[in-house]
Amino acid sequence: MTRLFVALIFAMLFSISCEDAKETDSKSTQELDPKLSKLKLQPGFEAEHLYSPADNDQGSWVAMTFDDKDRLITADQYGALYRMEIPAIGSDVVTPKIEKLKIQTGEAVADSVIQMGYAQGLLYAFNSLYVMVNHRGNDEFEKSSGLYRLQDTDNDDQYDKITLLKALNGAGEHGPHSIVMSPDGKTLHVIAGNHTDLPEMDSYRLPKVWQDDNLFPQVKDPRGHANDRGAPGGWIAKIDPEGKNWELVSAGFRNPFDLDFNDQGDMFVYDSDMEWDLGMPWYRPTRICHVTSGSEFGWRTGNGKWSPAYPDNLPPIVNIGQGSPTNVVYGRGAKFPEKYQKSIYAFDWSFGMIYAIHLTPNGSSYDGEREEFLSGIPLPLTDGVIGPDGAMYFMTGGRRLDSDLYRVHYTGDESVVASNETPELTEANKIRRQLEAYHEAPKAGAVAFAWPHLSSEDRFLQYAARIAIEHQPVQEWQAKVLAEKDPVALAQGVIALARQGSKTQQSGMLNALMGVDYASLSPQHQVDLLRAFELTLARFGVPSAGIKNKVIAYLSPKYPAQTDVLNQLLSKTLAYLDDPTVAKKTLALLESNTGENVDVMANTATDASDLILRNPQYGMDIALTLKNMPPAQHTYYGMVIEDVDKGWTPELREKYFKWFNKAFSFKAGRSYIGFIDKARKKALTHVPKAKFDFYDKMSGADLLASSGNDLAVSTVTPKGPRHNWKVEEIGPLLADGLKGRDFEYGKSMFASTSCITCHTMQGEGQNIGPDLSQLGTRFSPEDILKATIDPSDVISDQYNSTVYTLKDGTSIVGRLMNENDQNYVVSQNPYAPDITREIPKDQVTDMKMSTVSIMPPGTINSLNADELKDLLAYLISGGDPKNPIYTEANN
Repeated sequence: MTRLFVALIFAMLFSISCEDAKETDSKSTQELDPKLSKLKLQPGFEAEHLYSPADNDQGSWVAMTFDDKDRLITADQYGALYRMEIPAIGSDVVTPKIEKLKIQTGEAVADSVIQMGYAQGLLYAFNSLYVMVNHRGNDEFEKSSGLYRLQDTDNDDQYDKITLLKALNGAGEHGPHSIVMSPDGKTLHVIAGNHTDLPEMDSYRLPKVWQDDNLFPQVKDPRGHANDRGAPGGWIAKIDPEGKNWELVSAGFRNPFDLDFNDQGDMFVYDSDMEWDLGMPWYRPTRICHVTSGSEFGWRTGNGKWSPAYPDNLPPIVNIGQGSPTNVVYGRGAKFPEKYQKSIYAFDWSFGMIYAIHLTPNGSSYDGEREEFLSGIPLPLTDGVIGPDGAMYFMTGGRRLDSDLYRVHYTGDESVVASNETPELTEANKIRRQLEAYHEAPKAGAVAFAWPHLSSEDRFLQYAARIAIEHQPVQEWQAKVLAEKDPVALAQGVIALARQGSKTQQSGMLNALMGVDYASLSPQHQVDLLRAFELTLARFGVPSAGIKNKVIAYLSPKYPAQTDVLNQLLSKTLAYLDDPTVAKKTLALLESNTGENVDVMANTATDASDLILRNPQYGMDIALTLKNMPPAQHTYYGMVIEDVDKGWTPELREKYFKWFNKAFSFKAGRSYIGFIDKARKKALTHVPKAKFDFYDKMSGADLLASSGNDLAVSTVTPKGPRHNWKVEEIGPLLADGLKGRDFEYGKSMFASTSCITCHTMQGEGQNIGPDLSQLGTRFSPEDILKATIDPSDVISDQYNSTVYTLKDGTSIVGRLMNENDQNYVVSQNPYAPDITREIPKDQVTDMKMSTVSIMPPGTINSLNADELKDLLAYLISGGDPKNPIYTEANN
């Protein structure tokens, strides 16, 4: 992720008296614990800071569970397991009693040896501790990824037996994650990210027939992320306590860390986004998914992710927005007001938010409403549980960050008595469960029971019915599909047959689809029909010339359509069939700004602008994208015709390749430029050889770096190697002063570390942050480096952000630009400071200054020691090559 000097090299530039500021900060620190004062909670809730593992050299904690003696067991992401006794709420005891967990195997083991750890999931159940190790075995810890079971076989309160239940091939942040008790109390569920191979299962509720199923020309991530990962992506399995029987429940996720069940026994997951895809039409925000039997959620690598509108995957119940999901926990057992007992809590690591998702039954599924339950800046949330005392326990840490353990309990006036009544299932929910009973194996009566529900307007019912049919022998229902007269049921039947049938049925399937009166269908049913066409072609290939021309004649008049999703489906299907009119029609869309969702970062529960200042390290990519985001559907239309051969004229070719040139002027996620360039290069393979150089230049080849993943820059780039600079290294680095520094190289480092994108030096650069020309006259090299390495140590009021807490429980983060009697006027995007937001003063219940500088840490970590010295000398010189730092240092 691009590192930016966003605010100030350090805040002291604006301080009249840094010492006075430090004294004031010191006094406030004595009055309030900063680990607590940064938290924003809902009214009536209180938080306690219980423990800091980093203070005791116990690593960065990412997983937790309570055992049968109400002790908390925790896991260091890169280390051991710990067991602790937590003081009761209100107790005079302050510090938990903690021990490193040792497994008594009968052999003497040194304290430094890690017998079990590197876990991203823990669960105490069935008199055992289940541990999901996420690691590639090495000398430090020999065990590799997999699900392990620890048992105490002699009842001495010490684990003495380790059993590997199943090895898993995958590790890292997209590896295997959590273990959760099932609602039946007899089985477990495990969850893994998309870099974890799906092991061979004993049974599959989601039929094992998955493919990419996308006619959009495939472009894998230009920077290589997940390029070797295919369907089905992240997955969830149900297992018995001994780990002998594994059943695939659901797949198609990107990287979900955790899951939990509500009182009705329905499962919910918080899936992650791909932040490098920001601003692109296939971008999918982090989202809450209701996970049903045999469900598919459509993750595919690169640009191949499915639209939530496609009927062969299920939509989310809430789109949250940008973030990094970690924990999911249901409020069961919490001594909270009733609505919070029945909420799904979803944790976001990047932006420090715990969302309470309030569920309302809707047919066989739910509608979800997001509420900001708790937040903090910074607050890298990792895991959380509802404790036996009814409080919520949560941890921060991960990626070797300092960890903290917190407890949240309710002290307000509302009743916290738990309701013992399980809410009644809706009739549709009951029917869905009946359909799901046919997801295990062929059963008599399945087709007859499920078929009527293929026409259901309830997406979850309709989906469950199709999966039930797919589990039955194809010969029982294939003729029924082709004879179906109801267009809604027909589309679902053809989707099932495309997944389970053979190419010999393709002509019959396409002819049946072409018999539908398309204009009479609702927009969603048109999507379903077009998706049935796409799957029939994707699975069985281009049909015979006669059928192909009939399909073109049927679909071409319907393109362009009125909605983005229909235009996407029609354009990629017609491009695949090489319709001679698709290029001209698509180029017309490229010149138009029509579309109901031009901004693909819209329609999320969390406003993207409000995330920027919560974590500048990640938020600045959002800020840049929002400043100059490409029309999202244009990216789709530009890429969909890259392989089209027919219908081109010289005029159309010029329009097309000039669009690529223009596309490079926009800013989106890290992979945007690479995606556009890969499409450009593919399109160039279709031009006459004699015109290749002409179109290559016209399309922007000169704008690009040699990799094609970035725009070319004229500055010298760091040679490195990279180094994570720390404050304690300042002394040794500067021990010999700044002798012999190179002015021109220092100036290049000022540009290559992106200082120039926010600051001016001698009139060059941007004025998002202050002019740095006088920096060296005010501060020493040591001060400059310290503030660069730790920009949040002292923050100028002029460049600090304020957290505004509102009556509805939400919070807004922004820089106060102005105010009047009615409103605070704040700016949230440093790259677009003129775009402001008004906050009504009568809605604000609290204001506090952020403790995080909008200058991210790590901006100089791409530099080696000499490069850092050159940059430092340039900063001290104020951009003046005649500054004495060069002449004196060289004497």
